[in-house]
Amino acid sequence: MSTNRVSIDLNADLGEGFGRWTLTDDEELLSVVTSANVACGFHAGDAVTMRRVCELAAARGVRIGAQVSYRDLAGFGRRSMDVPAAELAAEVAYQIGALEVFARAAGSRVAYVKPHGALYNRVVRDGEQAAAVVEGVLLADRTLPVLGLPGSRLHGAAAAAGLPVVAEAFGDRAYLADGSLVPRGRAGAVVTDPAEVVERSVALARFGTVTAHDGASVAVRARSLCLHGDTPGAVELARRVREGLESSGVRVEAFA
Repeated sequence: MSTNRVSIDLNADLGEGFGRWTLTDDEELLSVVTSANVACGFHAGDAVTMRRVCELAAARGVRIGAQVSYRDLAGFGRRSMDVPAAELAAEVAYQIGALEVFARAAGSRVAYVKPHGALYNRVVRDGEQAAAVVEGVLLADRTLPVLGLPGSRLHGAAAAAGLPVVAEAFGDRAYLADGSLVPRGRAGAVVTDPAEVVERSVALARFGTVTAHDGASVAVRARSLCLHGDTPGAVELARRVREGLESSGVRVEAFA
């Protein structure tokens, strides 16, 4: 990948609270990222939180994305679930529609869709669940880009249905040699050293490569880089990543 005129989007999972419980520092993260994956009430988030995050994002010019998930508040959407395809499609459309109300009320719109947690990992390889997610997106808006792992079954199904696809990478997650993510249950799945996260993020943006768990260099061509908002020190880490990208000549801008 050429180092000339390289640009990348920074996205983060936001609105991941419920009622009086808060997890992410939405206001501070929205001063760093260019796209916000807003929880739509199934793994986290509620109507008040969704409205607030949409208003904050719209005021800052940050793109609003629907972060859809399995219906799993107790497990934060990270537990494997078997949901019938028709039910999953309807629930994906339901989540997008709910967020769209608050996005439009804030003077913005839902600009893309990204699965969360167990659903994100499932649709990398499960064609049926991937097709159900795509059906849900089509029910809600046939123009919405789908953000996900490059080479996933989700991207294949979305592209086949005529939806735009946007490849995503992770500076703070360990990769396997096949380009998939190391499962969170395994040791070393999350990269915690800030300097290493910055270094990996810059390499992903400038060269489209990342060092896998086994030391191999893996090609990961991505237009958006995810920064997890629920990790300790997330705001400071996000700032360091953005500073590292910009100081290396990478332009940070939204894809949508």
